[in-house]
Amino acid sequence: MRPVRQRADPTAAWEIARPSRATTLPGVDMAGFRIHGGGPIDLRAIPHPAVTVAVEFAGRPFDIHGAGGPLRSQSLAAGLAFSPFQVRAESIECVQIRLSPLAAHPMLGLSLAELRGSVIALDDLWGRDALRLRERLHHARTWPERFALIGTELMTRLQAGQMVDTEVAWAWRQIVASHGRARVSDLAAQTGWSRQRMWSRFGSQIGLTPKRAAMLVRFDHAVHRLVEGRTPAQVAADGGYADQSHLHHDVRAFTGTTPTAAANEPWLAADDTAWPVHGGAA
Repeated sequence: MRPVRQRADPTAAWEIARPSRATTLPGVDMAGFRIHGGGPIDLRAIPHPAVTVAVEFAGRPFDIHGAGGPLRSQSLAAGLAFSPFQVRAESIECVQIRLSPLAAHPMLGLSLAELRGSVIALDDLWGRDALRLRERLHHARTWPERFALIGTELMTRLQAGQMVDTEVAWAWRQIVASHGRARVSDLAAQTGWSRQRMWSRFGSQIGLTPKRAAMLVRFDHAVHRLVEGRTPAQVAADGGYADQSHLHHDVRAFTGTTPTAAANEPWLAADDTAWPVHGGAA
């Protein structure tokens, strides 16, 4: 068994809440964050294989820089494979939602190809419904109440939305189940579609090509092994990378930094608490 280095937890002072199983929806994972500091809080968001929605309910907007920013908003939606971006706020009290692209497609009400790697205000997608949701979250007394409010909103939108193609959903699940190591050239053949049709439908509904989606899923699996304390050499060997240089290239492509620096990002360090199985991807 390979040794794993122990790391200090930079998020130990954060309040992180998780919903009970009864309040969750397929393809949806939620976590509540309450983070206070002596001044502005600066955090860097790292891409992962889910669409991110964050709803601040304490009246303090996020200042976003990067990924198409700047943006100042109390709610946001970030597409798959966004560029790393900076979040600044005086304090953070929000519910963050990770949506599988299979759920995000109907829940957000747009093709993920339109969202792609950008970060936009949720108000631009949901209009006054986003404001009403923030107000209800603000007046809720407990995290379970807040999770239930969001669950109701998302269920309503899921029922009214258009689901992705069965073949696209299958291909996405194969990529996730293999940690990004599925042979994307085989996906179309196994669905009976042409390669051109699979690439076109997958790209329009998921927002990435199958190849790029596989790279993102493989990166996400690898970077969490780095956070656990495994060495880049171990992670590269176990994660399907040609070599350590290949891993380094992909980590820099998705984070803008080195594997060692990425492993110490606070948002990633919080994942074992906020997203015990790194939720939102399936």
